[in-house]
Amino acid sequence: MKRIILIILMLAGKAGFGQEAEETVITKPLELVDMISFSNIFWTIILLVIGYLMTRFITRILKIFAERSARIRITMKSIIPIIRIIIWTVILIIIIKGIYNPPIEMLLAVTAAVAIAVGLAAQDLLKNIFGGIMLLFDRPFQVGDKIEAGKYYGEVIEIGLRATRIVTPDDSTVTIPNMELMNSSVSNVNTGELNCQVVAEIILPINVDTQLVRKIATEAAQVSKYIFLNKPIVVLFFNEMYQRRSYLKMRLKAYVMDIRYEFEFKSDMTETVIRELLSHGIIKKEDLD
Repeated sequence: MKRIILIILMLAGKAGFGQEAEETVITKPLELVDMISFSNIFWTIILLVIGYLMTRFITRILKIFAERSARIRITMKSIIPIIRIIIWTVILIIIIKGIYNPPIEMLLAVTAAVAIAVGLAAQDLLKNIFGGIMLLFDRPFQVGDKIEAGKYYGEVIEIGLRATRIVTPDDSTVTIPNMELMNSSVSNVNTGELNCQVVAEIILPINVDTQLVRKIATEAAQVSKYIFLNKPIVVLFFNEMYQRRSYLKMRLKAYVMDIRYEFEFKSDMTETVIRELLSHGIIKKEDLD
């Protein structure tokens, strides 16, 4: 075992940094190999298992508390990736300094040589890890936000070091590599806030009373149980052409109190507006065909 490790270190030093690194790694090879004993490996595995279990436990507890209150859900979930990095950084420091405690020169040389070897073997993986770190610091979005990336739209449930996971409206979990997110345009619907804008569109005859329709649409949004009333309700009209006929497209814009009710709110507004327009005789059933 020790002979194999010694050969690997010698080759890594020779291939990674040339003469200077090779001399640093090979100067005291037996000293480095002696550090890699069965006892050290055993405690390394124990600490890695402890780190994994601790990360899972703390993450689960934070998610449980986050789901109990909509107000703090996004804030609580946004700190989970940071806590993961802190835990694994502490575990790594304990393993290096507490178990092996190598000389600083040897540590730097071995780390550099291994980094070169791993970098050549797993360039895509390292790109995604770098992208994950940049996402955590740059924060174009956070856990709990609803984003649109490429053809996917959904709520961010996890920002990992390799990939980001989102849940789409049809309850599918999509895993997107972090470098893909770094190199493409990402639309953030709520940017850390619990509320977000929802747009309901309805096609109307060209000759409708827009003032009355605007009043009905505004009231339909106001009475919805999903409405966030601290932000404005806007009703806009646009002229549309279809099969050589002119129509009005109404856009009802309002804010939902919780992004998770985005589609329920949109459906609620649409149903209420159409029902009220029919009851007032503004549109007829044949207009909807």
